[in-house]
Amino acid sequence: MASSKRSVLQFSSPHSLSGKVHPLVIFNICDCYVRRPDQAERVIGTLLGSVLPDGTVDIRNSYAVPHNESVDQVALDIEYHHNMLLSHQKVNPKEVIVGWYSTGLGVNGGSALIHEFYSREVSNPIHLTVDTGFADGEGSIKAYVSNNLSLGDRQIAAQFQEIPLDLRMVEAERIGFDNLKATAVDKIPSDLEGMEASMTHLLALIEDSYKYVDDVVEGRVVPDIKIGKCISDVVGSLPKIPSSTFDKLVNESLQDHLLMLYLSSITRTQLSLAEKLNTAAQIL
Repeated sequence: MASSKRSVLQFSSPHSLSGKVHPLVIFNICDCYVRRPDQAERVIGTLLGSVLPDGTVDIRNSYAVPHNESVDQVALDIEYHHNMLLSHQKVNPKEVIVGWYSTGLGVNGGSALIHEFYSREVSNPIHLTVDTGFADGEGSIKAYVSNNLSLGDRQIAAQFQEIPLDLRMVEAERIGFDNLKATAVDKIPSDLEGMEASMTHLLALIEDSYKYVDDVVEGRVVPDIKIGKCISDVVGSLPKIPSSTFDKLVNESLQDHLLMLYLSSITRTQLSLAEKLNTAAQIL
């Protein structure tokens, strides 16, 4: 893939297209970045997914593509890219190319060249950028689409526009992502520690909701219809049961959880003991 002296313009403006990315994609990108060759400054790869009926691009999978990149040239391993695509589609034929990703912040001249290649693979591809440096403990994840700017018959620049991106996670995925953002982690939290962190986070959200409602009632904050409807839906979805019954359900569930942890610990101990006995028997 040859290079060209093309400018890259980056804007943050509204666009009719939007994207939704699954946490598995982010974890996969970060894993590929950790395993990258020593001389590679960033990792690029293909995004797989589908386009939903409302026009949202649903990004569900990804794979890295080997490449060589210099100041004025980018070379992709196109054969590897096509072989990986065929392998993925044998497992899930509904997943098609929806764009490509790169690690780092923003876009550059090389990004315009790579985007040009993916534009031949699929119409209007999405470019996803993931900040694997996690500066200040936050990972910047953004999505762009590109439009070509021309002067007469001459193409002078590639204009990248940021589009809305939705990153939704269940609580277990959120805990993993929060640990991924940390610069140093002593250990992965246990189930009980993860539950405690979830309850602490939930309590903070409830306190924020209480404060917002009080501020609206006292006239300190202008009411927002959308926020009010969301709070009403959440309160309406809560089961109407006595607090004593709720405490009993939670305690029984917690006891069942602790029992499962105890049984799994005993199973691991028995397997380890059986393995050592088997090894000793073979030696004797």
